[in-house]
Amino acid sequence: MTFVATILTLYPEMFPGPLGTSLAGKALERGDWSCATVNPRDFATDKHRTVDDTPAGGGAGMVLKADILGAAVDSVADERPILAMTPRGKPITQARIREIAEGPGVTIICGRFEGFDERLFEARPQIEEVSLADIVLSGGETAAIAILDACIRLLPGVMGAASSGTEESFEDGLLEYPQYTRPYEWEGRTIPEVLRSGDHAKIAAWRKSKSEEITRLRRPDLWERHEGARDQSASGARRKNKDTDQ
Repeated sequence: MTFVATILTLYPEMFPGPLGTSLAGKALERGDWSCATVNPRDFATDKHRTVDDTPAGGGAGMVLKADILGAAVDSVADERPILAMTPRGKPITQARIREIAEGPGVTIICGRFEGFDERLFEARPQIEEVSLADIVLSGGETAAIAILDACIRLLPGVMGAASSGTEESFEDGLLEYPQYTRPYEWEGRTIPEVLRSGDHAKIAAWRKSKSEEITRLRRPDLWERHEGARDQSASGARRKNKDTDQ
């Protein structure tokens, strides 16, 4: 099944962009995924193909019009999720990326200017407001490319090793453990001996320990969430065992 990506953008020439190279590009050539763009200007009704207007109540910048964006969304609406790239959106997670990658595809609306007329989201509640990070970009196109890249790499056959998509940061709620490769010694620094031991159980334990340590130090928010999920799982297991004993 082909993963179908549709991007609503004022700059269709930006796609597939970097997604036309490397693993994503090869997958595009094979037909593992497809890339189509829709320009909201095609749904404008005036001779200037206007897609934005001044903010109601005053203020700087311009706002994308609800009637134009609504028509553009309706032209591609199907069973695929619809994401709107906006700094005020819910931060995308690896778990959500995996859910999207396992489906038929995605439609992404790229924001510009001061954002969207709020009535677009009120009238089309199926649209998910999504952000890439706590940053502001010139437009949603670069964020859309990042999200598509994250999805495409998880499609069957895109990455060489099946484990490549699971043994990495965020997949289990932790940051990834440190990686090493040859040469054994570089500038006086050596590869940890445990990784050269051949003892897979010890290597797995070392990697898990390092993932936990790095996450705890660098991302206390992730660590707190991970600890909470682990406590909840342990509590559920205790309740299950108690019910079984009875």
